[in-house]
Amino acid sequence: MPQIEAGSGIDPVDRYPGEAHKPEEIVGKLRQVDVLVSQRQWVAEAVRSIGVTQFTYYRWRKEYGGLKTNQVKRLKELESEASKAIGPREMPNNERLRKAVSDLTLEKLILREAASGNF
Repeated sequence: MPQIEAGSGIDPVDRYPGEAHKPEEIVGKLRQVDVLVSQRQWVAEAVRSIGVTQFTYYRWRKEYGGLKTNQVKRLKELESEASKAIGPREMPNNERLRKAVSDLTLEKLILREAASGNF
């Protein structure tokens, strides 16, 4: 496996676990894998060199494959605008459930506070 040198354009894994990649970074990493594969490197090695799992790579490729950086930015802008424009009736089920759970939890805390007499 080739060594990753400073300034090579390939950044080693320098993220905290669970830290999300930005869409622009994802497109760049997908391009890096494409270049490495075109240089006759195995996909598994190329994916490992960008610091993600094969599962993540294929999920990214499914979502962002073929897009350019400016197209990804525009896609994310449109998605955020669409999520703001959706009213409560059109909210996806999991978001509605989260809201219901948070409302019920708040009511439970208020009732517990009132029952204990600490108000």
